[in-house]
Amino acid sequence: MKAIAPTPAETSLIERRPYALLSGDERAWLKARHHISFVNRRADEPERLGTLCAWNDDEIAPDSGFPMHPHSNMEIITYVREGSLTHRDSLGNVGKIEAGDVQVMSAGTGIRHAEYNLQRTPLRLFQIWILPDRADDAPAWGTKPFPKEGRTDRFVTLASGFPEDSDALPIRARARVLGATLRSGEVLRYSLLPERLSYLVAARGELVVNGILLHERDGAAIRGVSSIAVQAAHEAEVVVVDVPPEAGTP
Repeated sequence: MKAIAPTPAETSLIERRPYALLSGDERAWLKARHHISFVNRRADEPERLGTLCAWNDDEIAPDSGFPMHPHSNMEIITYVREGSLTHRDSLGNVGKIEAGDVQVMSAGTGIRHAEYNLQRTPLRLFQIWILPDRADDAPAWGTKPFPKEGRTDRFVTLASGFPEDSDALPIRARARVLGATLRSGEVLRYSLLPERLSYLVAARGELVVNGILLHERDGAAIRGVSSIAVQAAHEAEVVVVDVPPEAGTP
């Protein structure tokens, strides 16, 4: 594979966050690492990136999970990597989200929910928290399958607050969550508007992002870059979030 060479400016504006160095939360039933965290954040943890408040990489043991608990005024996107997630909430929604599916919960004025792994194998997921453009809307929930074969060698918008992204799950923020699977050596490009920020995680396999190598589950915080070139070292999977610097801005 011939890697794409970055310019020095591109390299300086991409901050690699190795999975092994991320802070975490270890319990008998949970193994969590925090790419970005604002709940009980330690002094050495990175603060939010624009309106992206949190990105958790969670592994939940069989027959365990998060009991009912509340949230408000947050867009919470769950990307199931492996296994199956069972959801229940105070709106009466019940759902089972399989690997490749995405769940969106717009917490709005307030919602209580529980998330469990009721299977016999570990559940692995990303949970992504984004500030909404407006506070105190009515809460809502939705889920949708995104088969991996449908996003081979192309970005698919999984969740979006832009009306033109009609096939994506709606969120109440001018943000996008995108996913792609890449064959070995394939290159995908994504353009960013001025002032917007991005965070990217190698969900599976290794990636070269503007010339910077990311190992599996490493992240990259991206600022001041107009275009991202993502190249697969081998077969790989990537998740990207594109957010504004502040809620309500373009």
